[in-house]
Amino acid sequence: MYELNESSFDPITFVLTGIPGMEECHVWISVPFCLMYLTAVFSNSVLLFVISTDRSLHEPMHLFLAMLAVSDLMLSTTTVPKMLAIFWFSAREISFDACITQMFFTHSFIVESSVLLAMAFDRYVAVCDPLRYPSVLTPSVIGKIAVAAVLRGFCIMFPPIFLLKRLPYCGHNVMPHTYCEHMGIARLACADIRANVWYGLTTALLSSGLDVVLIAASYALILRAVFRLPTPEARLKTLSTCGSHLCVILMFYVPAFFSFLTHRFGHHIPSHVHILLANLYVVVPPMLNPIVYGVRTRQIRERVLRLLCPTAEWPCPGCWGRC
Repeated sequence: MYELNESSFDPITFVLTGIPGMEECHVWISVPFCLMYLTAVFSNSVLLFVISTDRSLHEPMHLFLAMLAVSDLMLSTTTVPKMLAIFWFSAREISFDACITQMFFTHSFIVESSVLLAMAFDRYVAVCDPLRYPSVLTPSVIGKIAVAAVLRGFCIMFPPIFLLKRLPYCGHNVMPHTYCEHMGIARLACADIRANVWYGLTTALLSSGLDVVLIAASYALILRAVFRLPTPEARLKTLSTCGSHLCVILMFYVPAFFSFLTHRFGHHIPSHVHILLANLYVVVPPMLNPIVYGVRTRQIRERVLRLLCPTAEWPCPGCWGRC
């Protein structure tokens, strides 16, 4: 192990302990996490393949879904392999630079939050102003939204690198977690970390927090427009088109904000509960997002079934039996 001193730029090796208090169960815990990760990688890869190869799916909502799949793959692949290495091989050491890099990509949830906001805007235009939908969400606009989401995430996550590198780490190198994140690293420093605390809180409120407010406003306008439709059938059909997006939003933001708030204010919550939920957050939404969209979105469901069952006649309500 590297020798530590007062300089914040000297090489440091951190030790990730896994889930505190549950070390004896690490092997058993690893099984569902491994299965969920493999499912997430497979389902998101299939989704990306289907959307990229079928030109009829090159529509705004499906392109946003492809961006969401890329973000999910980045989030889970950055964290879960190291988590499994800790559980299976006790490979707990991680260098300071590798830890910073993992932290940077782990916070790709900021990009995902931007994509979810763009998807809410897409649904708002589709429901409240459908005649202008093709002219508002053009391929050029979608490309600009993708670039803006990436740049936004980069600009928010770049300063913490310097906020952490300026801190001295005087021998404190044990991190009770399975992956590196901003405040977990900062708490190992032997210096004042108020700048890190306020930066993390401010950016969370002004990025994901603002996104939640705007998404809620979008759906309030959508619901108002839906309840003005003349027939119950029209209302139900319109709501069903937004149902999958609402499911994804809840799966993403509920555990994200719970993990964020308990990490800063929930000191009475046992650490193993917080760490376990934080681990579930990086693998459950990436696993469920493509499944939810695959089940609820007819075009994607048909393309996936056609991929899995190429010899069936389409449309084919009895395809599962024939396959």
